[in-house]
Amino acid sequence: MDIAFDGRALSSPAGGVRRYVGELWRAMREAEPDVHGIAVGGDPALALALGVRHQPSGWSVPTNPGWCAWALPRAAGRARADVFHAPAYTAPLWGARPLVVTLHDVSYERHPEWYPHQSDPLRRAFYRHSALRADRIITDSQFSRQEISAAYGIPAARIAVVPLGVSDVFAPGAVVPRDPVVLHVGDLHPRRNLAMLWDVVCHLRTHAPGLSALSLVLVGTDRGAWAGLAARARGTVHEGALRHLDHITDAVLTRWYQQASVMAYPSRYEGFGLPLLEAMACGTPVVASRASCIPEVTGGAALLVDPDDTAGWAQALGRVLTDGAEAVRLREAGLARASAFRWAHTARMTADVWREARTLTTADDRQVRP
Repeated sequence: MDIAFDGRALSSPAGGVRRYVGELWRAMREAEPDVHGIAVGGDPALALALGVRHQPSGWSVPTNPGWCAWALPRAAGRARADVFHAPAYTAPLWGARPLVVTLHDVSYERHPEWYPHQSDPLRRAFYRHSALRADRIITDSQFSRQEISAAYGIPAARIAVVPLGVSDVFAPGAVVPRDPVVLHVGDLHPRRNLAMLWDVVCHLRTHAPGLSALSLVLVGTDRGAWAGLAARARGTVHEGALRHLDHITDAVLTRWYQQASVMAYPSRYEGFGLPLLEAMACGTPVVASRASCIPEVTGGAALLVDPDDTAGWAQALGRVLTDGAEAVRLREAGLARASAFRWAHTARMTADVWREARTLTTADDRQVRP
């Protein structure tokens, strides 16, 4: 079975998308050796490194709508694949059938107030068109399946839940004694609730015995939240306790997970929350929001707190940072939970969706799609 996919995803500015596509195709080689990938457009070297064929796209209008309206469907047709997979929301506007689209979440549709950019209504319309046109949709969690169905009126039967995996690079390591660190991994976005987290860290530094040297390290691309956080810290006694890192390697990220005292994830909305499992796989205790898909993903292996309960967050983080037995309990529970999420399993489940989509060939089925 030959599967064409949007090769731009291999170098997507969204780290989660790059991780998803890269790990999926690395795992596919062993999990499903009869499935062959064709990266349509994008960087040929990145496709070669994954063992997939590259299909040149030719000239394209340098915009996402232009790409999906012209170059992508034409190049996808030349690839002559059995199925086209759009791994991140946007699909060819025509051709490329059967079509499978991965929607990791629909936060932009359910909470447009978090995306105030003037072009966002066009983006939402484009994503909606891709979802409605798809023969099958893949998403990462049962929560996102329900959200997609509610947002677009798509029957749940057309939406397959395929959980993500954890790369083998994320594993426990030797812990070097150091000052306590609260770690957050993920793009710095308003929905991640980081101002609240910073306030909690400042509170613990001031009021919790033994935590005066506590720091907060944020790893991820800034999506509009850093300026406000930096301003919040500037000129205070806590300013040096806030740090932002971007564009780090997986090896460096793994070391941060291993050395962190606790991983904090106060997000209000997630489609999956891959950093949760990465932290657990490294043996990092996790405190996270009781919101969206997070209880589903963590499965009882994390302390969960309402995202608006500032006092609850202070209590939970303080407990993990000062109670060694609780930290060990969460570490062991997290390691066990993360071991259940393998990219090989993701690859096999994804291939099953592709096979199902390939069978959708009746005229009536085609007529109900835009």
